[in-house]
Amino acid sequence: MARVYMIRHGRPASGWGDHGSDPDPGLDAVGRSQAEAASAALLALPRPPTLVLTSPLRRCRETAVPFAAALGVEARVEPRVAEIPTPKALPAADRPDWLRAGFAGTWAGIEGDLDYLAWRDAVAAAVTENPGAAIFSHFVAINAAVSYALGRPEVRVIQPDNASITVFETDGRTLALVQEGREAETQVL
Repeated sequence: MARVYMIRHGRPASGWGDHGSDPDPGLDAVGRSQAEAASAALLALPRPPTLVLTSPLRRCRETAVPFAAALGVEARVEPRVAEIPTPKALPAADRPDWLRAGFAGTWAGIEGDLDYLAWRDAVAAAVTENPGAAIFSHFVAINAAVSYALGRPEVRVIQPDNASITVFETDGRTLALVQEGREAETQVL
């Protein structure tokens, strides 16, 4: 079994609940520092990851930069580990309330125009298919992989902090949770 590390992006310059905020913010100064710390933690592992994957969103790509640079590799964009898609008809201003409702329920119960249980399974497939990877992703996507690995229906299973590292094992077919990442001190609600 090989390890896979899912790293939540560092603190962004604006949050998902900020009205009128940038829909794809980069990292703020704290987030850049968190990205450096995550890179150092990954490099200190007995067997550091050799592959770097990232969500297409800027905050994840920027969090991946220090680690990819240290390895001398390019981070590969993996769309399956992107942020959970908002229903097409939902106004952007309503996304925070939609997320809060989703966090309180199950994957099969999320309202929208997408099969969110299938979305969860696609996130888990991206993790399972990439043994030896560091995957820079999001709160909900990390919960998707954890939910899948534990066979649990809930959307929110853990509370991963910015730049926390959640560890899985995979043989390329199955996925097991080894260690939850550091928990966030504040609730993402």
